[in-house]
Amino acid sequence: MNEAPAPATRLTRLIARDFRNHVDLDLSTARRFVALVGENGAGKTNLLEAVSLFCPGRGLRRADLATMARVSGPGGFAVSLTLDSGEAEHRLGTGYEPPVYEARGTRVCRIDGAAAPSPVAFSEFLRIVWLTPDLDGLFRGPAGDRRRFLDRLVLAVDASHGARVSAMERALRSRNRLLDERPDDARWLDAVEREVAELGVAVALARRETAERLDRLIAETRDDAAPFPWASIRLEGDLDDLVAVWPALEAEDRFRRALMQGRHRDRAAGRTLIGPQTTDLVVRHGPKDVPAATASTGEQKALLIGLVLAHARLVRAMSGLSPLILLDEVAAHLDPRRRGGLFDALEALESQVWMTGADPALFGELKGRADLVRVAEGRILPGDG
Repeated sequence: MNEAPAPATRLTRLIARDFRNHVDLDLSTARRFVALVGENGAGKTNLLEAVSLFCPGRGLRRADLATMARVSGPGGFAVSLTLDSGEAEHRLGTGYEPPVYEARGTRVCRIDGAAAPSPVAFSEFLRIVWLTPDLDGLFRGPAGDRRRFLDRLVLAVDASHGARVSAMERALRSRNRLLDERPDDARWLDAVEREVAELGVAVALARRETAERLDRLIAETRDDAAPFPWASIRLEGDLDDLVAVWPALEAEDRFRRALMQGRHRDRAAGRTLIGPQTTDLVVRHGPKDVPAATASTGEQKALLIGLVLAHARLVRAMSGLSPLILLDEVAAHLDPRRRGGLFDALEALESQVWMTGADPALFGELKGRADLVRVAEGRILPGDG
């Protein structure tokens, strides 16, 4: 794993036009910590979401682009970032152009004024990790939530993973449709199952590599006295067991045969019952050696923060870029000891950190080290940080 110093890229300017409740925002920042403060509904999280659009996927809310456009606005939006690595400055832009007549709306991506094919291209300049309140129930919620979280972990180190997962999901839908409408068409089922096997194994291998690297990094740097307990993680699923034992080609063949043998069962169920769509991310509270789901609510929150911080270190090691960290309403739910521990842990990283909170006092320990930005009704006012 590459532990060489990573470029400490800073987001120095954020411009958002007609995005959510922001009409025409232009925010310049200078410090490693940026604290966005204001009442609920002021637009703090909207700014984090705007930044999160500069990585593959649909951002931290997983919303459709059209819904991000300002209500009563022109129907589209534009967001741009200025990044400074200390050696060079780059401007990244993205946005949504509403449909014209019968055409569909389009996503626009630009790098230094030139068109880019997709948000994947931004990964050359920027990696992003985030933690939002909707992840608080991750360990007790359905496996699908943990699977999406896992794919976000992978996507931060492997920008092509999102396209791979989307292709796999399309192939699974094709198989399910064939089983429902043309169950006796063996030729087409063979073809689509071959595609499902190839894509499914590729997805499973990418997930396994990231999960194993993250678990190893956590084990090597764990500290039982730290305010955020360390986690042990592993993947659980039939295909995960296959790729853990067999080389990729053999795993594909075995998965494909399992799909063929399970056609009648899957048709009766109305879905494919084996494959990467059934993977679960199993997390344990390391110091106590108990399932994360059985820990207290506070312990689960601390465990999740520790996992995200470890992931940021992994992104840095694997990509060579110190990721931008977005933390939405995290400090408000921590006691003073853990809040101080969070700021210390973030200080130890090379990353720039953007945080939100309703009370400026939450960021009192960062006075003189943070840009404190007050957000009100879609507008910003300079803070006193």
